[in-house]
Amino acid sequence: MIRPFRLHSAATLAIVAALAASPAAAQDAAPVQNEDGTITTSQEIVVLGGIGYRNRSENEAEPVVSYDSEYFQRFEPLTAGDALKRVPSVTFLSDVIESDGARLRGLPPGYTQILINGEKVPGSNADRSFFLDRIPAELIDRVEIVRSSSARRTGDAVAGTLNIKLRDGYELDGGYIRAGGLLFDDNELEPSLGGVVGGALGPGRFLLGGNFQGRHNPKKKLSLRYGDSPENNPDYATDDFDNREDQRDTREGKDYSFNATYDIKGDSTDFSVNGFYVHTDRTEDERSFEYDDPTAVNGPVRATPPGNLTVDNANVAKINQDNYSVNGKLAHRWSAGETSLKVGYAYFDEDRFETEYEVEFDRALPRFTGDQTRTGITDKEFSVRLEHEVELGDTARLVFGGFWQDKDRDTSITEAPRDRYNLTAADRQGYDQFARNPTEFVRTFGAFVPAVGGVNMIEEKRLDGFVLVEGDMPGVKWEAGVRYETTDLTIDDLTVPAALQRFTNDYDKLLPSASVKIDVGARGRITASAARTSRRPEFNYLSPATLEAELGDNDLVGNPLLDPETSWGFDVGYEQRLGRSGIAGINVFYRKVNDLIELTNTGEEGSEGPGTFVYQPQNIGDGKVYGVEFDLSTDLGFVGLPDTGIFGNVSWLDSKITDEFGKRRFNGQSKYVYNFGLIQDIRSIGAAFGATYRKQGRAFDRTVGEEVFTTYGADLEIFVEKRFGKSFTIRAVGQNLLNGAKRERFNKFTTVEDQIDRNFDEYELEREKAGPVFQLMARYAF
Repeated sequence: MIRPFRLHSAATLAIVAALAASPAAAQDAAPVQNEDGTITTSQEIVVLGGIGYRNRSENEAEPVVSYDSEYFQRFEPLTAGDALKRVPSVTFLSDVIESDGARLRGLPPGYTQILINGEKVPGSNADRSFFLDRIPAELIDRVEIVRSSSARRTGDAVAGTLNIKLRDGYELDGGYIRAGGLLFDDNELEPSLGGVVGGALGPGRFLLGGNFQGRHNPKKKLSLRYGDSPENNPDYATDDFDNREDQRDTREGKDYSFNATYDIKGDSTDFSVNGFYVHTDRTEDERSFEYDDPTAVNGPVRATPPGNLTVDNANVAKINQDNYSVNGKLAHRWSAGETSLKVGYAYFDEDRFETEYEVEFDRALPRFTGDQTRTGITDKEFSVRLEHEVELGDTARLVFGGFWQDKDRDTSITEAPRDRYNLTAADRQGYDQFARNPTEFVRTFGAFVPAVGGVNMIEEKRLDGFVLVEGDMPGVKWEAGVRYETTDLTIDDLTVPAALQRFTNDYDKLLPSASVKIDVGARGRITASAARTSRRPEFNYLSPATLEAELGDNDLVGNPLLDPETSWGFDVGYEQRLGRSGIAGINVFYRKVNDLIELTNTGEEGSEGPGTFVYQPQNIGDGKVYGVEFDLSTDLGFVGLPDTGIFGNVSWLDSKITDEFGKRRFNGQSKYVYNFGLIQDIRSIGAAFGATYRKQGRAFDRTVGEEVFTTYGADLEIFVEKRFGKSFTIRAVGQNLLNGAKRERFNKFTTVEDQIDRNFDEYELEREKAGPVFQLMARYAF
């Protein structure tokens, strides 16, 4: 159910009422949104007139790489995350065949600014990132990678910005419907339905869209655990084997999404209002079995070794999410320049109910344990932006303005008292893990109580001011400006002693930036930019609560006085147009990150006694990030193949951080990522086919108590389409055709001394695998 807009949203609607009385707004709409001065028809979206290539941004000085929906559409991505798998420098550490937390330049998701129609949106993640698998790809008009920052936008973009532009009324005339299904490796069939309509309405233009998507992801996991590692013992696999875990992990869900826009372009006044809504019902169902043998499996528990079942575990999480945003903009041109006012409200709500049931059979008295956790997160952002632009002669403009935002985030994590008791002999007799389930042993759980550090309220009020000068001369575009950001932070944690329940903090940052584009030679261009950006602290680090044994046997206490990390960054690139519509580009980037937030040993003894410590996040580190990005997108008309398109990109990524254990890259950064593909259009029979291949390099994470090495298998996708006339297309797509696998290696330690001395508490090898997915999708334009 769509939640009603509150008072904040009413401010946006007030703009509509004010504009309705404006004579300027009543002028006839001028459909000139597209760069070529035309409106896209629904037939052009459904029956593509050609192969989609990446674009070169012409309207701003910043280094922006743009990809229209035509670049992605033929491979039928389900979400914005799926679409972004094909653009430069974006990696994921998601589960197999899922693409949620985008990692631009390979950095953790919190370093990337995610915008929807140029505006920030809240999500559930503690690192402030937004999961892109919440936005259906069908809503996307284009994706922009903004490699450097500008004073126009908030500076939360150390790695860069991903701006997801949704379709609006000035980019579509007519409508289309989309219907089809997805067949998964376990023979599950999920539907996919959608529709979009746009056109003139009164003095302006409108667009309405809706989408329903069945989601399904069946995976299989295998974990092998040992008491030591190959670092210490080459024969660890036989000498130190502890247990094996077989797991079935199925993610099942339904997504419902809607978007709407209304735009009026008058002689002197423009108005627009847009919004989107996404509702997700999702169930994550895991069933795992632990055995005392690396390979053998026995059924009933009473069976003799080898292959005895040691632990039977069932975990079910039910997740409901509501995410919506509404934004209004009023722009007026007058004798002193152009003034614009933007008002926005964004809302995110998640309710997660998770239950874990486990029976431990490797005990003298087998034991049942049940745990229940309920997590509620509500994140609301209300913002107002005021800008004024004035001409400085014929080739330059002065832009200045302010931005105010009120962000409220409420978190509630409650736990039911653990249900634990020993099983009777009758309970265990004849227990067959393939026919029975630990859920049959559950008794009544107690009342939910707050988890330590789990009930808190965070409010951020920020007030920014900015000024910039931009110029547009023949062959040169440039911009230089500065942004001053101030933040007042209030944290209330209801699970700590009264003296610690409320903390306040305030900070301010000065963020200069500059960019230039210079045309050179025959259709070449040099781009260069420099900017200072920031990254705000993670929410889970701000609570003053102490979490016992959170880091191995070490404790973690939050720090509400953390400041943002800051970064100086530089980008230098070159782009060359090729043939009719092709582009080749290379870009070199560098980031110097200061005030890096790292976990620091306070020296206090931890709750587990001697040898353990209390850790706290503090602004004490620094790091460097650098790399090279290359991309190519062109047809082969120069060799007589105008209907053959090729595209590809490769990024070499690296970084350097020094923590208490030594040097490493930023956690989770892959060493490289590349993808390439081709599309062949066969005009004579109205058909096309194509393929893409993608691979990303190994990633490494190191925190107190744990080290993780992650590798992914390659991903191959193929499509075949047939067009019927000017209004109907059928497309078949095969995804994950190489049975993608994710492999992880875990080094686990009890104490910091053990981690330094390489005395393992556990060494684990885990493999997660999923099978191919097949889509059949039809579109009809009207």
